[in-house]
Amino acid sequence: MNGLTLTPTQILAGVGVLVVLFWGWRAGARRAKAAAEKTRSGARLVSLAGRVLFNAGLIVAVQWVVISHPSSTWLRLAVLGLPALFASHALTRAMTVTTVDTSKRGGRR
Repeated sequence: MNGLTLTPTQILAGVGVLVVLFWGWRAGARRAKAAAEKTRSGARLVSLAGRVLFNAGLIVAVQWVVISHPSSTWLRLAVLGLPALFASHALTRAMTVTTVDTSKRGGRR
C-alpha cells in the first residue's frame, strides 16, 4: 500500500514523546502563570503604597491649611476627626480576626 509500517514499540515511543512534550508544555505554562501572578501582586503592592502616600499627603495638606488659618471650631473638628474615623475603621477591619467555620467534608458535625 503506502509502505509506512510502524511496530508497536515505535508507536508506544511516539506516544511517550507526545506525553512528555505535553507535560513539559503544561509545566512551562504553570511556571509562566506563577511568575505573572507574582509580578502582578508586586505591582499591586507598589500601586497600593502610592495611593496610600498620595491620600495621606492630601489629608495632611487639607489639615495644614485649616489649622494654619484659624476658622470655626466645627470645621477644625471635622477636618481632624473625619480622617481619624476613616483610619480607625480601616485599622479595626484589618486587625479583626474573622473565621468561617465550615468543613470541607460532607455532613460531619
